[in-house]
Amino acid sequence: MAVVTGIRAAGGVAWRPVAGGVEVCLVHRPRYGDWSLPKGKLEPGEHPLRAAVREMAEETDVQAVPQVRLPSVHYRSEGRPKMVDYWSMHAVAKGGFQPGTEVDEVRWLGVDEAVRLVSYPHDAEVLAAFAALPRVTATMVLVRHAHAGRRATWSGPDAGRPLDARGWAQAHALAPLVALVRPVRLLSASARRCVQTLGPAAALLDLPIEVIGHLDEPRPGQQPDECALAAAARLSELAAAGEPVVVCSQGTVIPGALERLTGRAGDFTTPKGGCWLLAFSGDRLLAADRL
Repeated sequence: MAVVTGIRAAGGVAWRPVAGGVEVCLVHRPRYGDWSLPKGKLEPGEHPLRAAVREMAEETDVQAVPQVRLPSVHYRSEGRPKMVDYWSMHAVAKGGFQPGTEVDEVRWLGVDEAVRLVSYPHDAEVLAAFAALPRVTATMVLVRHAHAGRRATWSGPDAGRPLDARGWAQAHALAPLVALVRPVRLLSASARRCVQTLGPAAALLDLPIEVIGHLDEPRPGQQPDECALAAAARLSELAAAGEPVVVCSQGTVIPGALERLTGRAGDFTTPKGGCWLLAFSGDRLLAADRL
């Protein structure tokens, strides 16, 4: 019996501020004669978040910064199961849209009007979830350092342990992903492996790496809760500044910091080279999306 593979796609609700609220972006597809949210299929090996931002640019000529994961939708397309991941996205730039065979018209509408226009109930549900969000004032990518071998096999001070070949591959893969939030600062815990993890992103974005001790794991005799509180306070402070940033810390710090920022217990364990997309309103964390 043949195995039917699913289709993966990604897209977003791009928004821009207008007097009295926001407008969101819809596209008209002549092939289907429908109005829908911009979306498209993932390329081989592509992360859904990268696909969402790419498809937004390709279909609407809008450059957008992802903020909050919205509900994914599931349906059948051409006899195959399809899942589409969506994010809310702040439209930060746009060029001159040219009608094509895939999309021949783009409209910016108030959310209520967009809900009435979309052709599919699942798009209306995604728009409703977007409308329920508080205003996002800052985005952040929180990264755990990439793979750095085993502590037991490193003979020098642990803070000097470097990335291994696997870790460097992870760091290079992370760079274009964290660049999607268009960060203005890159901040790292003081461990060498944390700084190195942001190295490829620093080269890609032409930004310096700032080392801050508030993100370090506990020193001998120091309580983990103390480090988690310090890290959470520093992340809140960075968010309150209202600028997009990327932060690299350590596996013993990130879960506790996220528990304090979210105000709830949860599974915030993060694999080496893994990251979170965080969205804030002021210094308050609104959403933590595991990437």
